[in-house]
Amino acid sequence: MPQLTRRSSTLGFAAGIIILSSYAHAADAVAKRVTVAPGVQLHVVEAGRAANKPTIVFIPGWSASAEIWDEQIRHWSQNYRVISFDPRSQGDSTKTSSGNTPEQRAADLHALLLAEHADHPLLVGWSQAVQDIAAYVSRYRTAKLAGIVLVDAAVSDGAKGIAARPKQAAAQFDRFVTYVRNQEQYLRGMFGFIISKPQPPDVVEHAITAAMKTPPSVGIAQLVADMFGSDLTPAFAKMNCPVLIIAAASSAELARQEAEAKLIAGAQFVRIEDSSHAVFLDQPEQFERALADLLKKVGTESNEARPPVQTKAPALRRSQLEDRTPVAFLADE
Repeated sequence: MPQLTRRSSTLGFAAGIIILSSYAHAADAVAKRVTVAPGVQLHVVEAGRAANKPTIVFIPGWSASAEIWDEQIRHWSQNYRVISFDPRSQGDSTKTSSGNTPEQRAADLHALLLAEHADHPLLVGWSQAVQDIAAYVSRYRTAKLAGIVLVDAAVSDGAKGIAARPKQAAAQFDRFVTYVRNQEQYLRGMFGFIISKPQPPDVVEHAITAAMKTPPSVGIAQLVADMFGSDLTPAFAKMNCPVLIIAAASSAELARQEAEAKLIAGAQFVRIEDSSHAVFLDQPEQFERALADLLKKVGTESNEARPPVQTKAPALRRSQLEDRTPVAFLADE
């Protein structure tokens, strides 16, 4: 995976946007800082041109930075405008002691889209970012979105998940100890688990370096809010735009994700074989094909013409409920 390399220093700023540098690949990608809340700036990477709609926004998962999407940025920026960013408290964005929740990250995303004039974007969220997109839909709906891609994570059912899956919940809290005591060891184990295919040099090391920038106390706060905070499943009824759910065939949450796809009118479900959690790294071509198919649909479908969504969720089997094991914590087993 080629890396973004700096070739110029600070260029200027306007409207809360500070341009840090331009980069030598991915259609002259530019890194900048964008103010999304008082005292909070996000590190943002933008590449490509707006020749083809929609703008594609890649949102990284827990403790990851925009760099985790580097190969996808390079690929899609050849024909689309592409934006990615480090969420608050991650990577090179502002670290905050509060607001590390899906709801606040959704508000940050909304502010970023406005600042970047990203009209009717396609949101692509991986892992933790699935919760962020669900929170975004809950608050802002989907009328101004071209589409949604939820990548390999079930939407949180909040504190109900503790009662439904007590053993798994207890295991998650037990693993917090490892993360706090030895953050680097934990992250090496985690990335070794969620990326199962050989990667170009430094990909995993760069991911670990970025993840180390999130203080462990903040990382735990994020995980608790993501998994056991608000019940975000009512967002399914508000997803009135093209939706694609991409899941690894090996995912412990595969059954939940398949069930969720049935709750969203017209949603597509794609299962990626021979992959771990980071499906876009393990099987980039399969991932790109799935996204390309959705982009064709986005280009021909109007949100206003979509049928009403199903509002009553079908009952999940007990085995499906007990399968919800967030991948971020499996590394230490």
